[in-house]
Amino acid sequence: MGDPLLLRVADTIEPQEFGSAALLALIQDMQDTMVAMSGAGIAAPQIGVSKQLTIFGGFKSPRYPDAEAVPYTILCNPVLTPVGDDMVDDWEGCLSVPGMRGVVPRYSKLRYQGCDQHGEPIDRTVEGFHARVAQHECDHLFGILYPMRIKDLSRFGYTDVLFPNQLPPEE
Repeated sequence: MGDPLLLRVADTIEPQEFGSAALLALIQDMQDTMVAMSGAGIAAPQIGVSKQLTIFGGFKSPRYPDAEAVPYTILCNPVLTPVGDDMVDDWEGCLSVPGMRGVVPRYSKLRYQGCDQHGEPIDRTVEGFHARVAQHECDHLFGILYPMRIKDLSRFGYTDVLFPNQLPPEE
């Protein structure tokens, strides 16, 4: 948190970049980082690359033991469209804001569109934890960190202070 790259809109992935060795290497680096940090997802700006690329899901993270499964997704140049107005407050954390959690309102149902690493279209309508993870990760591509979305700062703080001697709630 505080890195200027995390506070700006990331560059779009251009057609000639899809399927390239550079893009595939970036995805592998992101995946390795996400798994090593037990994250539910990660965005390219989080590892210092200004590209509209995020990956999420695909494995059971110990940080989210009760979360529903989210399919492994590589999402480039995303467009998010809320499905309805229903919002849900829930706890979130972030690899870019280590050791902290906060309650963040998110749309409960969402359509996301974009393409995969080869430029093939992706168009999904999702809800629950899947919708939350997609919104959180895509926020990174537009210069938004989850604390910017918190409405009640009394529900934001250090994980070990908020949840002493226990596992924190799912992010």
